[in-house]
Amino acid sequence: MADPAHDHVGLTDNFASRRYFRKFETITTHLLRVAANMEAEGAISRDEVRIVSRYISGLLFTFRALSMKYLLVGRDTGRFFGSLNMDRRESGFPVAAELMTMANDAQQAASHLANMPSEAELKDQMVRQILGAHEIPTKLQFALSQRQYYEELSRGQMFWQRNDPECHWLETRGERRSFLLHWAIYDSQINLPVIYIMRVEDTGKTALPKDQHRWPEAQAHLMAQSLSGLKLLTIARGFDEDFDDLHPKHLRRIHVGPMYSSAFTEQSGPLRAVLEDAQSPAGQDWALAWTSEELESQDVTRERSGWFGTVEREVFALDPFGGQGAETGATRTSRAIILPQRPFQVLAERNPPGFADVRKFVVSEGGQVLRY
Repeated sequence: MADPAHDHVGLTDNFASRRYFRKFETITTHLLRVAANMEAEGAISRDEVRIVSRYISGLLFTFRALSMKYLLVGRDTGRFFGSLNMDRRESGFPVAAELMTMANDAQQAASHLANMPSEAELKDQMVRQILGAHEIPTKLQFALSQRQYYEELSRGQMFWQRNDPECHWLETRGERRSFLLHWAIYDSQINLPVIYIMRVEDTGKTALPKDQHRWPEAQAHLMAQSLSGLKLLTIARGFDEDFDDLHPKHLRRIHVGPMYSSAFTEQSGPLRAVLEDAQSPAGQDWALAWTSEELESQDVTRERSGWFGTVEREVFALDPFGGQGAETGATRTSRAIILPQRPFQVLAERNPPGFADVRKFVVSEGGQVLRY
């Protein structure tokens, strides 16, 4: 089998690295507007939009921190600190190891900042070196960039490699409480952010987030099952069978990416040709895929538990079209692509097969979002 690491490349050129991070800052900002647009058209609920927007904001903060870490890449800083490692073949995103290293750095951010000169001191030393020695203060610039990196990490709210489940109350009807669970991972197999949202009915004696036994077990179970290769049906059934008083009613999984760019990625397929033909200016030569899978419970059955008891089990609705429900393990799957105006024009002209059912969100530099 091919080694996926062969598809990883380090951005060792300073200008290329900065363009890459600017591109992702633009994309994540547009994604927040696209999420609001999806809510307006009823594709996603308001509660889900808030959750998704929070994770997208976390991605924005993560890329901002990494941009500070690698701000001086390719220049002689007096210290070798590597370069951003990205997946050019499959995802277009940084490899998962970057986020793992960042999580370790975050644990030590306070001690690093305590031993570094302040930003004002570093800038004062830069001025003196420029005016006195007539030199570019590269080493001081590097020191300042690393300080800003650790400052970003200390602010938190990042998208980490593992973002453990959280639980939010929705409503209470009699002895049933409804909760919205959400969690996210940065999948190391595909190097993409993946967001999970599950609506659960709780019939236990103690509310789930206050239950000292069930809640840690549920969190561990969900994180262990958060693999892109698993079908939603497998995840939901496993949760339903392992927790007799927790009933998953709706499960959504969102894949953010891949990101396509004629300047940085080498994915195959029609989008590569579209971006090459568009010849867009810097910052506009990209497209981002967005896939949402949903699984809904359509009925409830009861089965025996122990000698005298019975428990509820969910019956999940599978995609009725084309006999693919069992194959996809989802009730429905929707695909979308977000891209600037010029690539969209080329995509519409070429009209490649397979894109008829893909929603297109076209974004402008002014922030406007149009759906086609």
